[in-house]
Formats: sequence, C-alpha cells, structure tokens
Amino acid sequence: MRLDDRITITPGVRGGKPWIKGTRITVYDVLEYLAGGMSDAQILADFPSLGADDVRACLAFAAARERRLAASRAA
Repeated sequence: MRLDDRITITPGVRGGKPWIKGTRITVYDVLEYLAGGMSDAQILADFPSLGADDVRACLAFAAARERRLAASRAA
C-alpha cells in the first residue's frame, strides 16, 4: 500500500495535520480512536467514508513516522 494514495498533508487543511484523502478525518483522530479502545469495525461504522485500508494506512503512517524519528535520534 502506498501511503500517499490514502494520506495527504495540505497546508491550511486540518491545521496541516496528515488526513485521509476524501475525508476531513486526520490520522491523529483514527489513532486516538484505536488507542481509546475502539475496534476497526466501530470506527468504520461511525465513519462510513472510511475503509479498512484507511485505518491500516493510519497505522502504517504512524509506524513510518516513528521509524524516521528513531533514525534521526540515532544519527
């Protein structure tokens, strides 16, 4: 899955936070729902504009960002 097919960052949209294309839902929102205990199925039921691949893309985006941060700390 290519993250830039699903997630974008646009200055002036959602405060410059990464968001899921075709929605106004940020990656942060989805991660917070998951961290709060919501299941993928609950998130998808509450936000019909999202697909399962969108939720996975949010997790992959967060993992990639963490890898970049860890690499920059190690350098």
